[in-house]
Amino acid sequence: MTESIDKSKRKQFGNRFLKTDDDVFKHNAWDNVEWNEEQEIQAMSQVCAHVKTKMPSEKAADLEDNADEYWNKFYSVHQEKFFKNRCWLFTEFPEITLLKNEKPSAILEVGCGVGNSVFPILSHCADSNLHVYCCDFSSNAIQILKENSEYNKEHCTAFVCDITNDEWNPPFALESLDVILLVFVLSAIQPEKCDIYIELKQVVGNFYKYLKPGGMVLFRDYGRYDMAQLRFKEGRCISENYYSRGDGTLVYFFTQDDVKQLFLEAGFEQVQNIVDRRMQVNRGKQLKMYRVWIQCKYKKPIL
Repeated sequence: MTESIDKSKRKQFGNRFLKTDDDVFKHNAWDNVEWNEEQEIQAMSQVCAHVKTKMPSEKAADLEDNADEYWNKFYSVHQEKFFKNRCWLFTEFPEITLLKNEKPSAILEVGCGVGNSVFPILSHCADSNLHVYCCDFSSNAIQILKENSEYNKEHCTAFVCDITNDEWNPPFALESLDVILLVFVLSAIQPEKCDIYIELKQVVGNFYKYLKPGGMVLFRDYGRYDMAQLRFKEGRCISENYYSRGDGTLVYFFTQDDVKQLFLEAGFEQVQNIVDRRMQVNRGKQLKMYRVWIQCKYKKPIL
């Protein structure tokens, strides 16, 4: 394992910086927290140990073959109560707010779950001509979303879609979308099914086909050595940087280069590709938790 942590910083919106260790428990979170060499070596060592205690191949195959069932079970258990609404979207992705000025405009959220991005967007862009399309692998998630009192067919269209399929048959035309939003969704696609160099290229190629020229992909997902990766126990690793959670759902941890390669090879122009590295603090328990996310923006060129 030779990959090191990228030192790129989250420049645009990070505004709380830890200058001395004595201040660490004064706030709940700190931006752009650098890792020292010891932390980096320890993280790499933990991930290497995960690979040495991989899950039995038969169990991994069941999880992969029945991924939709595990996500349906997840939403049956948690309903709309597990994730918080993502009101941070409009700070990190001001491009969404700009859609209020377009007439008409359309956004697609892939992997929408029960609407934790969809409903904040609908509220934020109320009284505009924005139409929100949203899809998810889980039929249970889409059903829960549609049953929400804020769901309005006039402004929102939700549908079930497995984006790894060759054909999507979506309710919109080619080159009709202004924005595609991907928040913690591509990490749920197993690398064996969607190899970085093969089928995920097809998925990203479909994004390209449905975006208007000048349209934007907004991406945020798990980064390599995120706390969630380092916390996995023995027997949860399926392959390098790819794991099964306790509930059977799957997760992959990206590098910046993974994402860059996917989108540039599909013809996109890179607008942003950064590591959002934060320390979250539990002041009551005096715990420090290190989060690593990849945030990117890719634009379909106007030819």
